Amino acid sequence: MSRAMQCQRCLPWGSWMQLRRSLPGSKGTRSVYLCATSVPGTAGGYFLSKVLRTSATSLHRKQPRPNTLPALNSVQLLCLIMGLLGMHSAWLADLPSVPSCALGPALLVSGKEGGCVRYQGGSQEHPVQPSSSRHGLSQRRNVAYSDAVKKHQKTLSAWFSHQPNEERQFGPSFSLDAVHVDPVIRESSLEEILKPSPDLTIQNQLQQPCSRVISLQNLFDVDACGQQVKNVVLYGTVGTGKSTLIKKMVVDWCHGRLPRFELVIPFSCEDLSHSHAPISLRRLITKKYQHLRDVVPMLGTSNLKVLFILNGLERLNLDFRLAGTELCCDVSEPVPSSSIVVNLLRKYLLPEASIIVTTRPSAVRRIPGKYVGRYAEICGFSDTNLQKLYFQMRLSQPGCSGEDSVGSSSGEQENLVEMLSRNLERHNQIAAACFLPSYCWLVCTTLHFLYFTRTVPPSQTLTGIYTSFLRLNFSGEVLDSTDPANISMMKYVAKMMGKLAYEGVMSRKTCFSEDDLQQCFEVEMKTESELNLLEVFRSDVFRFFLTPCMQPGKEHTFVFTIPAMQEYLAALYVVLGEKKTLAQRVGKELSEIIGKVSEDVAVVLSIISKVLPLRFLPVLFNLLKIFPRYFSRLSGKDRDAIAHTMAEELFKEEDYYNDDVLDQINSSILGMEGPMRHPDEAPDDEVFELFPIFMGGILSRRNRAILEQLGCSIKNLAAFEIAKAMEKTVIRNSRKGLPPSELMDYLFFLHEFQNERFTAEAIRSLRTVNLSSVKMTPLKCSVLASVMGTTCHEVEELILASCNLDTSSLGILFPVLLRCKALQLANNPVGEQGAQYLAEALAGNCSLTHLSLLHTALGDRGAEVIAQRLAENQHLRELNLGYNSLTDTAALHVVEVAKKHATLDKVHLYFNDISEDGKRALHSLRMDRDGVRALVFLTAGTDVSDYWSHILSVVQRNLPFWDRERVQQHLALILQDLESSRRQTANPWRKARFLRVESEVRKMLGRLQHGTL
Repeated sequence: MSRAMQCQRCLPWGSWMQLRRSLPGSKGTRSVYLCATSVPGTAGGYFLSKVLRTSATSLHRKQPRPNTLPALNSVQLLCLIMGLLGMHSAWLADLPSVPSCALGPALLVSGKEGGCVRYQGGSQEHPVQPSSSRHGLSQRRNVAYSDAVKKHQKTLSAWFSHQPNEERQFGPSFSLDAVHVDPVIRESSLEEILKPSPDLTIQNQLQQPCSRVISLQNLFDVDACGQQVKNVVLYGTVGTGKSTLIKKMVVDWCHGRLPRFELVIPFSCEDLSHSHAPISLRRLITKKYQHLRDVVPMLGTSNLKVLFILNGLERLNLDFRLAGTELCCDVSEPVPSSSIVVNLLRKYLLPEASIIVTTRPSAVRRIPGKYVGRYAEICGFSDTNLQKLYFQMRLSQPGCSGEDSVGSSSGEQENLVEMLSRNLERHNQIAAACFLPSYCWLVCTTLHFLYFTRTVPPSQTLTGIYTSFLRLNFSGEVLDSTDPANISMMKYVAKMMGKLAYEGVMSRKTCFSEDDLQQCFEVEMKTESELNLLEVFRSDVFRFFLTPCMQPGKEHTFVFTIPAMQEYLAALYVVLGEKKTLAQRVGKELSEIIGKVSEDVAVVLSIISKVLPLRFLPVLFNLLKIFPRYFSRLSGKDRDAIAHTMAEELFKEEDYYNDDVLDQINSSILGMEGPMRHPDEAPDDEVFELFPIFMGGILSRRNRAILEQLGCSIKNLAAFEIAKAMEKTVIRNSRKGLPPSELMDYLFFLHEFQNERFTAEAIRSLRTVNLSSVKMTPLKCSVLASVMGTTCHEVEELILASCNLDTSSLGILFPVLLRCKALQLANNPVGEQGAQYLAEALAGNCSLTHLSLLHTALGDRGAEVIAQRLAENQHLRELNLGYNSLTDTAALHVVEVAKKHATLDKVHLYFNDISEDGKRALHSLRMDRDGVRALVFLTAGTDVSDYWSHILSVVQRNLPFWDRERVQQHLALILQDLESSRRQTANPWRKARFLRVESEVRKMLGRLQHGTL
């Protein structure tokens, strides 16, 4: 016979469960129809679990009977059920006390024999619900389900659209819909995963079989055998975009772009790995997504198309053996979270559900192949067109260049995209790096830092970008969850890759063979556990840091994916204390350096000032080849001889600059499309100038905090010892004077170190700041202004000649301009607008004595703006306005103002559009009579034979690297100046010398015009 129970006051109709039991000695089968919530609360849950466990029943869905009875109290109902099912009541004492109204309201007993027993459990009558009420409840249930799903979509969309700190820090934050580019997904198989990987070459990496590419929307299509795919394993190495792809997939579903599924439930396996208490699937879902409590009862009871997303399966230790994980098909049964995952993949729990799993390659084999319908590998941006699309979308977004310069920088954004595209088309090393979407993010973030940083102080540091980049990819990552050591992945990277990077820096090496890798990685491997960790590392992480070399003849060697990453990891390796103590390294390696170059004192000083900040580089950088050239130029320069200065600066203009570390990073990304190298520089010599800068940056408080989160703890004592050592050495040697590019590196190092007290003490000893020919981008101007802003001391001389300074750059440098005694801004596109800043600086500077604005495109209007504020400066003695296209009116106006100035006695006006009459009038001014001297000829007061041979030799030597058309223009201008000077002199011997030099200049001009030079 059968017994049925129905609840009139709880869940809607249709939520009945049938309990069946075949009793010993009975001819019939007894069944109990039980409402899912007719036994509510803790006591009810305990009662049901006892009934199910004792009677070994199975559950079925069945429609309720129309006739109902009032409720029994809990004890009556319990005794009746036990009696009917023939249970033993020994466990009744273990049942918690329950109230008399704890169970359902009515009981209907009927049998196969046709007999019926009706029991009234109380005096209150409960009318039977009509069919119209049932229809209304069904409608309300559908409305509740729809509302719950909409709320779920809204919550998921907000959560998965939320950008990490790294995204919001470095430039504008973009939504996934705005800049997302789907990576290439290639259908794979377990056999491919298990077989040894092919040689890692750029051809294998960037040329995947197109015929096996599959889109995200088609992952659950039928397989080759026509079987519907339910379980998909999506795997890829670190940085290929697994997590971002899943985020985009969830957001697409929330916005109705993934109609295949009615419900998507994402789980983080990292989160599940920390859950140790048994929990049911229903409770797990409502615990993570409370708003789904009205939807969860429908799981497994309807044709609901649900998709479970299990992100990061490598964090779970799964055991698919029956002895390790028992079968479970009950969504309400509390089991370990790993058991839920295993039974979902077995399709024993919710067999109708679809599941997508993301994992790293090393963990793919943890799921038996029979439970996987499709393997798919994320191949990143293996198509360079995807890389171009990403950069186009990212760098062309409104606001990428900052709120204040949206319109003015659109051309610069387009130029960056164009240069990147050309570099990618050449299949340069950057194309191999951007195979990983993570590195595309790093490239864009670095370009944003280099080109669009205009705040003082800069809001970011280069070291901070690289540290945050590593946190973005390795935060919370464990190398192997099955290893008892549970070692942080970043800690292992710092140890293994850091060692390789450090040894490469020490030996000035950027390409590594397989033998190099084996010697570095396997020489200390002694245990099975260490070898297993190395295997996981090579499978999951290796390609994140090393990529095939693109140079011809080196196809089977590896280089670091981004050149600067080698120097960062080398710096991290040292700072983490993997080598000897700092005190032991300083004396030994410094003595080695000095011993190697003791014959040249100037070189020794420059090397010490460059190397000592970090003391760990027994190599001579590029100073050995750069410093002698600059040393001879600086020491031999006669600052009173105008033409001698022009020999180096006027002709060169912007053909090449002194490359500092920021220029090197820029070139590694955009290629060598900008200024050419100087002919004295060796192009293939590795420099590793970022290595010491990164070491200083890693020691900053913020970067140490981030590295602590990644499992790389840097002791406070170590940071203190390094800072103390730098204070004794760097500050002392910075007073010796550095070449321009090395000085820019030094300033950048102080900025990266982020120690204001230390920076102030270092800058206080810096009296002359010579950054001549360093291309001063807004970032470099911000660094200079920030570092100099730590003190308020006067700067004896600030040399910014040929630095590509424009109006915005002058605005950033304005506080520094107010503190200079001598300011050189020759060969910069200052223009009329920039003259406004200079005029204000001129008026506000109480100590300025020399101002050079040679060849700064001022024009008449700019010169007049300067002249209007001259009287407000009472210390200026010399003003250079040469080569600014000034006419007679503007030149005479400047001279009239200069006559009335208390201290100004010399004004340079040569190479301007002044008529011959104007030149004669200006040339006739005398210091003793008029109070000012106007120099309208470049050669005035000097012996042309002393320097013109030097000028012409410099021009001839650099012709292959300079713009020939511009050189012709300048030579013609100088020839005109020589002729005017000759006409103004009365000395016959000087006239003869002018004629000889004019003849040489004409010969060179003729050979240039005919192409014979």
